[in-house]
Amino acid sequence: MKKTAERITENKGVATYESKDSAGGQSADRPMTAEADKIRELEQQIARLSLFHEVGKAVASTIDLHQVLETIMEKISDFLQPDTWLLLLLDEKSNELHYEIAIGAGTDNLKDVQVKLGEGIGGWVAEHGEAVLIEDVRTEPRFSLENEIWAPGARSIVCVPVKGRERVLGVIELVNSSRNEHFGEKDIPVLANLADYAAIALENARYVQRIHDLTITDDCTALFNARHLNFVLDAEIYRSTRYDYEFSVVFIDLDHFKLVNDTHGHLVGSKLLWHMGNLVKGHLRLIDYAFRYGGDEFVVLLPQTSKQNALMVVRRLRELLNSKVFLDEEGLKVKMTASFGVASFPTDARDRRELLRMADEAMYLVKNTTRDNIALVGEGVMN
Repeated sequence: MKKTAERITENKGVATYESKDSAGGQSADRPMTAEADKIRELEQQIARLSLFHEVGKAVASTIDLHQVLETIMEKISDFLQPDTWLLLLLDEKSNELHYEIAIGAGTDNLKDVQVKLGEGIGGWVAEHGEAVLIEDVRTEPRFSLENEIWAPGARSIVCVPVKGRERVLGVIELVNSSRNEHFGEKDIPVLANLADYAAIALENARYVQRIHDLTITDDCTALFNARHLNFVLDAEIYRSTRYDYEFSVVFIDLDHFKLVNDTHGHLVGSKLLWHMGNLVKGHLRLIDYAFRYGGDEFVVLLPQTSKQNALMVVRRLRELLNSKVFLDEEGLKVKMTASFGVASFPTDARDRRELLRMADEAMYLVKNTTRDNIALVGEGVMN
């Protein structure tokens, strides 16, 4: 019986067995494939853990949403090496997807593109909340790629949903792999885990934004509150001083509002204030601000607006208010008027407190005389 002597040698970086029988013959090298596979698998696990660790640090270290999302997409690019990578987020108002991050071939014109739910691969994934893997687009029967901007040259596609606690927030879509000939099933868990980090970042950012909105928004009218008025006024004074602009402040006080509360109750009064807030806000430009100052008092800030131009704005608002019938759907048909006071920077005052005081005094000049009218600081009640 022949005896075999074995020793381990190195063959091009891979450990192999070299065998000789007792007659001096040498058998073929047998690669230690099992050991090599284990090493590769361990290396991949370490790379995945490192990837998740880096992304986790990014999510925990900042509330800058765009920075976190960019980090996540960069890590996806490093690990999965797609030719094109896309992050689409779902707009809560329009219920359509828009491209938040788009890098790669065919993505230059995606900034203003909207994708409807159910439309294309990304729209389908967002609507159904399920991942899609297309290993070879030539044999894909489910989706038509004709309308996809990045479709020319596409070979393989993977798309996963970004899921929040209650709904899909967006999708991550990768096109072609530079690392392999195509994406495979093994890529989906990695991409899904990174999508979870993106969902955490999105929800954290939205919670922070909602908390901020609550601190500056009046519950009853959804207008900005008096606390935010002080901040905005200080900022506008700084800006107008630097660039030599004028701006105007309008104080508004509803006439006989107490009578509405006494006659119909405070719930009706609160609803009337909400309608009044909508009326004021709907009359303004995008650069203007509307605040509920307290009770039945409102303040409007008109940037880059002189006193005479502010008078034109207030006259239109007064006419609109006088023509409006409130709470008609409740069968109450309430009519309202208001007293208006206008002060301008820097003509009437150069600091926040004095400017508000002057506008407030002009409003009370109307309140204590004619009501349903407008007064300008330095000019009195308008005829």
